[in-house]
Amino acid sequence: MALARIQRPAALFVVFLGYVAFGWLGLLPGGALTDDTVVIWPASGLALAAMLIRGRAAVWSAVLAGAVAMMLAATGNALFSLAMAAGLTLEAVIGSALVDRFARGTAVFQRPETIFRLVIIVAAAAAPVTATTAAMAAVLVGPAAWSDAAYLWMTWWLASVAGTLVAAPLVLLWTTQPIGRVGIIEALEAIVLLAALTVVSLAVFAGRFPTGVQNYPLEFLCVPFLLWAAFREGRRTVSLAAAVLCGVAAWGTMRGYGPFVRDSRAEAIVLVQAYVAVMGTMAAVIAAVVAEQRRAEAQLRELATTDPLTGLANYRRLLEVLRTEIARSNRTGRAFAVLFLDMNGLKAINDRFGHLVGSRALCRLADTLTRSCRAIDTPARFGGDEFAIVLPETPEAGGYVLLRRIAERLAGSADQPPVSVSGGVAVFPRDGASPTQLLRAADRVLYESRTRTGVSGRRGATEADAEAPRRTGT
Repeated sequence: MALARIQRPAALFVVFLGYVAFGWLGLLPGGALTDDTVVIWPASGLALAAMLIRGRAAVWSAVLAGAVAMMLAATGNALFSLAMAAGLTLEAVIGSALVDRFARGTAVFQRPETIFRLVIIVAAAAAPVTATTAAMAAVLVGPAAWSDAAYLWMTWWLASVAGTLVAAPLVLLWTTQPIGRVGIIEALEAIVLLAALTVVSLAVFAGRFPTGVQNYPLEFLCVPFLLWAAFREGRRTVSLAAAVLCGVAAWGTMRGYGPFVRDSRAEAIVLVQAYVAVMGTMAAVIAAVVAEQRRAEAQLRELATTDPLTGLANYRRLLEVLRTEIARSNRTGRAFAVLFLDMNGLKAINDRFGHLVGSRALCRLADTLTRSCRAIDTPARFGGDEFAIVLPETPEAGGYVLLRRIAERLAGSADQPPVSVSGGVAVFPRDGASPTQLLRAADRVLYESRTRTGVSGRRGATEADAEAPRRTGT
């Protein structure tokens, strides 16, 4: 469910329930407010994410109500609960305002640099509000003494920082981006990953090690699973894996298991809080780096195979598709066709209207080719004013049917200046056994057709598109 798209009353209710649920999860490790503090407070991350998605003015009241409800249920102290709720709400307001201003708002987890900005904002500006409120409220209206104030401030600060760094990516990544189609293999791999991480986390942090070894410093065993999630599954799965790991670590430590157990419960709390904060940050940064690298690789692939003017496949991509179709045709015994097209009169358009209009005419032709082709066809720009379309499992007659369809659509267009094309069709394997032979055969048929009909117009690269790739051999 996308929080940004639902109506405001429903959004308030969802945020309220979400805050209560995340707050309850925050109480699970210790079972209650331990010495007026918690190990991790994921509700801070939920509140920050909700305000980034819906806006501070829209949901602050739901955050405040959820915080009051959780604190009352946990402590039964009305004054302490109201003070804590005010501090937690103000933390989310300040944090979301600064993230919107300096860390790209809801896109904060898209880039490593904005994640580090988020960490600084939460640690230096947002979490101290809750920590200060908690320490003062516990001393003034709660059972704590002034000597406990520094410890309370530190633990609430770490709880808020850790909770935000674990819960905020979980909420933002799963609610602000559409979930595409997931293959069965990918889904099974994600399930296996999360199950394996859960087992290893329980072994390390919950005393479930099969040999009976307990409290050994084995927390590093969980790191490879976060790397697995980042490199194979993406940011959503990484956020879920980090939440599982951090939740088990906090839960096990509070029950006397794992590498962070110490004689002092307070020391154990601080250690596991630091671990959760570091793991949450590391997981988010690694996932962002991997996603950024994949985006860069996708852009490079597109630049390498796409014509920059028309957006069609370029000459390099055309040759790749032809080689693939030749191999498939040799394997299946089914022929395919290549339609070679030449835009008529591009030089005249350039001379009369200018090269910009000529380039736009090429783009209009490219759009017509795309709209006229099937999903399995590959329209490509060969170079200059020449185009080619690879037509899998299509006979020669089918190529000329497509040529007529393209010509009719161009003739029926009201755009000026008018555009027309000439074309020729070659069929594999009759007209050639290689990409070069097929393209030459189709070009030869086109030339013969233009000679018969008397259509004039220079073929090849033109000054209208000096940036187009040059026509070369294989």
